[in-house]
Amino acid sequence: MDFSIVRRIGRSPSVERSRPADVIPEVLVARFRRYMIKYYPSRSMEGLKMSSESFRPLHGIRVLDLSRALAGPLCASLLSDLGAAVIKVEPLDGDPARAWGPFDGDESLYFASANHGKRALALDFRDPAAGEILRSLIGTSDVLIESFRPGVMGAMGLDAAALRAANPHLVVASVSGFGSDGPLRNSAGLDQIAQAMSGLMSVTGPSAGAFYRVGVPIVDFMTGLVSVIGVLAAILARKDEGVRVETSLLETALYSLVFQAQKGLSTGENPEPQGNMHPSIQPYGAYRAADGEIVLAASSQRHWRWLCEVIGAEELMGRPEFASPAARVENRERLTAELEKRLETATVRQWVDRLTSAGLPAGPVLGVADALAQEQVAALKLVNEVATADATRSRPLLAAPLRFDGKRPRIAAYPPRLGDSSREILIELGWSDAKVDALIERGAVKGCS
Repeated sequence: MDFSIVRRIGRSPSVERSRPADVIPEVLVARFRRYMIKYYPSRSMEGLKMSSESFRPLHGIRVLDLSRALAGPLCASLLSDLGAAVIKVEPLDGDPARAWGPFDGDESLYFASANHGKRALALDFRDPAAGEILRSLIGTSDVLIESFRPGVMGAMGLDAAALRAANPHLVVASVSGFGSDGPLRNSAGLDQIAQAMSGLMSVTGPSAGAFYRVGVPIVDFMTGLVSVIGVLAAILARKDEGVRVETSLLETALYSLVFQAQKGLSTGENPEPQGNMHPSIQPYGAYRAADGEIVLAASSQRHWRWLCEVIGAEELMGRPEFASPAARVENRERLTAELEKRLETATVRQWVDRLTSAGLPAGPVLGVADALAQEQVAALKLVNEVATADATRSRPLLAAPLRFDGKRPRIAAYPPRLGDSSREILIELGWSDAKVDALIERGAVKGCS
């Protein structure tokens, strides 16, 4: 075990300074154990060990995932990637995402994309036993993730006071559409609604008045990432009491607008979409080549000079309408026509090779399957082959986009079948086989067939 934390927590002036670093006085170990029991009740000493195969800093942290759809489940899966043990609790008919496409046979790939590394319990939330089961799970968890509308947790008997009574050290991560305050607090919020109401759609599209949604549920995704940040900070900060972490799709979407949001705040103006062109840097965007589109960028005067030299357009450097960054933005359409006149003389691959060799950022516009098949993706080992729940085959899943000392956290388990661990989880909570059988027979719990 790594005793570095012991040294930080237990350091005392009374400890002999000449003692070798690898000899830890038993009094410090005991002090450390008391600290862990008090502040991290579910985290064992064994959980502090780091696997030689994968960096799992949250090993020993238990997460209860009551969330649905994408943002909350994604947060839970990322915590699993970092070593947390995650239990997903679903209604008897499952997370609605299980019914969303795309599909591979009868398997929802939407659900699979955000639910790996979990065990699953299917529960009738209206059954009298549900409250007891949930409170037991809460009592043994470090983190609870929920995405109910405000008031729903209270109606389930799990308001803030009940959660504190069940587990005073619990970190609660709440994800909603619009937050827990304000006139929209009780309104349902979905990704595209947040894209629309945040202004994100208004800056995405070919031109003013033609607004597009982003091609993936980007707000859900970002909200999941923000929730992970909040949970990790809360785990580090909690002392005698737990912490409630809140975020919403609207808040995350607005925060993601960065300079466009700042323009709205500072000037009161609504930015307009610029198609595939950067709104404030030129040239920077997608341009036609002989056999497709290439994305390139010249974000400085030096890069602008290099670009002109590589494509054989040195004369553009002397034209006043292209002389400065501001002038190029103002004359974007004329500049695009001049660049494409040169770029259409060679293929995308040829231009990418020439531009990147000159130190300029450039790349082809790829389809998703083509992007995943790139040699660079294989070199990064971003795709894990993970055995399915029945262990009859393996499926590819995207691993977390993080590496620690060159090692990427491995996916702990394939996304669970509905209720695949119901019996196992209940027995761990102290229910007998006979009582679990009774719960399943009366429809309070669903096991995996």
